[in-house]
Amino acid sequence: MYKSQIDPQDMFGAIYRFADQIQKAIGIGEQINLKNDYSACKNIIVAGMGGSAIGGDVVKTLVHHELKIPFYVNRNYTLPKWADEKTLIICSSYSGNTEESLSAYEDALKKGTMICGISTGGQLSERIQAKGFDLITIPGGLQPRAALAYSFVPMLYLLINIKLISNSLIDNLSRSIASLEKKRDTYSIGDTTNPIFKMAKEIYGMIPIIYGITDTTAVVALRWKGQLCENSKMLAYHNEIPELNHNEIVGWGNNPDLLSELSVIWLRDKNDNERLRARQDITKTLLNDIDIMQHEVSAEGANSVERLLDLINYGDWLSYWCAILHNTDPSPVEKINKLKKTLEELE
Repeated sequence: MYKSQIDPQDMFGAIYRFADQIQKAIGIGEQINLKNDYSACKNIIVAGMGGSAIGGDVVKTLVHHELKIPFYVNRNYTLPKWADEKTLIICSSYSGNTEESLSAYEDALKKGTMICGISTGGQLSERIQAKGFDLITIPGGLQPRAALAYSFVPMLYLLINIKLISNSLIDNLSRSIASLEKKRDTYSIGDTTNPIFKMAKEIYGMIPIIYGITDTTAVVALRWKGQLCENSKMLAYHNEIPELNHNEIVGWGNNPDLLSELSVIWLRDKNDNERLRARQDITKTLLNDIDIMQHEVSAEGANSVERLLDLINYGDWLSYWCAILHNTDPSPVEKINKLKKTLEELE
């Protein structure tokens, strides 16, 4: 297996074991035994940040065709004004000490909402347990962004336990494990026989812009952007069709010297709306007219869950190989830590 002295905290291993993490997360989900009643729930808010919030985004994408109540991911210190006693707040913080999530928890108490939590421990777990709320405890020891399965899989089981969705997604989730296990033996190779490494060599010196499609690959575009920023220490940006067709597309005009430093990555899924796919194809052609580097990555898999996870894993590997090509340790997030320390000093 590939090893790098650049990666002492083994981000490689965390990405390689994504399929194993899904299997363990399923085991955690199957053990959930709720002690509180959520039958009055009329809407759901996931309160989290960064690697913990993205789990809520993944769940929202997976359940949007089935879930019949609003599902909202809240990245803030406070909750929306409409949150009330019929709102379920899922406080998601991997460390349990994220200040925005703790603040949102306190706001939930003031608003009298239903509350449960997903965390490894920390202050969030302590506060939730002290109040008798339901808590799903997940394994620690990872960077939050490397614990995605522990974030979103138990959340799916929570919705199943509350009887808001069926368990059909879990069946597809289980089927995706074998595919991820098979592909990792190719994606983990550190040379151009690996298509992801090859792409990394082409884009690591540029600013990637990842374009997805609403309700299918938009969440993957968001995930790729975050992983490239945190793992690769590269600026990256994302947007989605159709929204970008109403504004951003016009921005590909002036500053041609800057445009030459950008690389567009198109994400595709076979279930994309035909009209949205047509927009994607036309937009890609328009960018060809100004000679922009473009790549296309199509989701692979027998079902929507498998395809979504395939694309997510693809992006995780891409961010890893970009980090290695930059001779950069993918794990530390020094600027985030300095920011947190400075905020603590202001208190």
